[in-house]
Amino acid sequence: MHPAAQSAPRADQFFEGFEGRVLEGPDGPIFYRIKGNGPPLVLLHGYPQTSAMWHAIAPVLAETYQVICPDLRGYGRSAKPVTDDAHTPYSKRAMAGDVLALMDHLGHDKFLIGAHDRGGRVAHRLTADHPDRVIAFSVLDIAPTREMYRDAGSGFAHTYWHWYWLILPHPFPETLIGADPAFFLLSKCGAGSAGLAPFVQQALDEYLTSFSNPAAIHGACEDYRAAASIDIAHDDAEVGKITTPLLALWGRDGAIEAHFDCLALWRERAENVTGHALPGGHYVAEQHPQAVLDAWLPFFAKASA
Repeated sequence: MHPAAQSAPRADQFFEGFEGRVLEGPDGPIFYRIKGNGPPLVLLHGYPQTSAMWHAIAPVLAETYQVICPDLRGYGRSAKPVTDDAHTPYSKRAMAGDVLALMDHLGHDKFLIGAHDRGGRVAHRLTADHPDRVIAFSVLDIAPTREMYRDAGSGFAHTYWHWYWLILPHPFPETLIGADPAFFLLSKCGAGSAGLAPFVQQALDEYLTSFSNPAAIHGACEDYRAAASIDIAHDDAEVGKITTPLLALWGRDGAIEAHFDCLALWRERAENVTGHALPGGHYVAEQHPQAVLDAWLPFFAKASA
């Protein structure tokens, strides 16, 4: 175990009662954690993490919902397919395809989504492409990709430098990150005002272990390259606004609060948008899980009633 993980506080419970499974998806294995028997609720993680980020939230939600927490392609224990010049295999449409394959496998025609960071971008594309499948969705600490790139200023670029660095051509960022993956991940995740305090030992160890794989480093870079290219093309091709209920939440101490009008940007893309800031920074699901649950429980209950 990496010393940084050893020094992190250990969670008393970490996905107790959840089953870890693997589905052979359209482009390779999809690892997921699952528990519960209620309406289906998919939780999609962000960068540079895995489904482990939901350790404090998923058990509470599993008391009411069947909670499914996959590792996105390119991350964790899921597939890391060979890419192409257009980054198609790492488009949010392709990532959403994995989620749809998983939900089809589990027999769910309709489902709820809660998502953080990159997972929120997958949720956005999935809902835009398949509005008949998503009952309601909530995103944590993101505004829409196209609009964030469009409206980004110098302050945002200094804070979210990785948006511009990870999209540089292969193998430049992969080579530099690969020289010391743990240093990069800890520096990136600990850059906020909370440092590494939001992360428990078990989750941080999983992040560090997963990100030590060169294929995961490359997959994550491809995720960002797709976001700056093919994903925006898919955004531009949308006709009309999303009508599915959307709850947008973001950290009061993070870059979204500092640099964007989150609700205004989401209302450019969706008709039924509510939301507000939560305490904490970017990793709000781990820093303040109860604040997320306090917003999610009534939202998902109303949507699934």
